[in-house]
Amino acid sequence: MDNLDFSFSGIKTAVINLNHKNPDINKADLCLSFEKAVTEMLIYNVKRVLEDKNLKEIALAGGVSRNSYIRNKFDELSKEENIKVYYPEGILCTDNAAMIASSRIL
Repeated sequence: MDNLDFSFSGIKTAVINLNHKNPDINKADLCLSFEKAVTEMLIYNVKRVLEDKNLKEIALAGGVSRNSYIRNKFDELSKEENIKVYYPEGILCTDNAAMIASSRIL
């Protein structure tokens, strides 16, 4: 399997630059497009890992795990791939120390 390292810094920079260059852009549409693109990338890479490593369980952690759109897409993935997805409680997603600690007990 190819390296699965990836970063969102490039897409974040592109979105910021697009926003600055087009002050009249619809911010809601821009944010929704960003959210969907990032989620698609996450799901794509997770599917690759699930297949390569034959995994049946994954944990979604960090601040992003609080995002309801992302959670819904991972719930769909759970049904589609017949896997278990673990999430921290929402309150634990807003504090880095709590998030790190909770990821250890998932």
